[in-house]
Amino acid sequence: MKLHKESKGTITVATILFIIISVLAIYFLKMWSLLIIMPLLVIYSLVFWFFRVPLRDILEHRENVIAPVDGKVVMIKEVDETEFLKGKAIQVSIFMSPLNVHICRYPVSGDVIYKKYHPGKYLVAWHEKSSTENERTTVAIKTPTNHEVVFRQIAGYVARRIVFYCNEGDQAKAGHEFGFIKFGSRMDVFLPLDTEIICKIGDITKGGLDVIARMKD
Repeated sequence: MKLHKESKGTITVATILFIIISVLAIYFLKMWSLLIIMPLLVIYSLVFWFFRVPLRDILEHRENVIAPVDGKVVMIKEVDETEFLKGKAIQVSIFMSPLNVHICRYPVSGDVIYKKYHPGKYLVAWHEKSSTENERTTVAIKTPTNHEVVFRQIAGYVARRIVFYCNEGDQAKAGHEFGFIKFGSRMDVFLPLDTEIICKIGDITKGGLDVIARMKD
């Protein structure tokens, strides 16, 4: 199983803790040490599972909006996007549990025209205000169809580290990685009002593969 590059520090710490606690359990608890070691082994394995990088065949897209993450669609509504678009847009929000793949992917292809990191709170990721009050990043892309699409990585109550690798002027390719969020979070995508929304609330998405919307050419 291939592991994400963001796993290095976390897995190093988890390994050290696992060894130390296991040795102490064996030394002090003897035959009862398995009561500590086995649950610890499950947690240790979940750390590796969290940082897995699935092999996915990413296609080329022009009008399609691709699911940026693995997760569950929790919101589809018309909102005012005040940071970049300065107007109304359709917001599609996808929540990621700690068991989901947490690679963040571009939802559309085009040119990166805006990026910004915002420090903030750590409300639960499904809270509506988390989009504007939590720690988050905002990225905007100008698509080949001349649309402007905004998307945000949002930290949650558990997620405390957001990374994004894109810069203004970069070429974005729908479905390809641009960042990562550790341990549970959400992504919001803000689309033009005339976008055809294909997904619905409750849908389970696979990042880079599932089409969630289609923009007019």
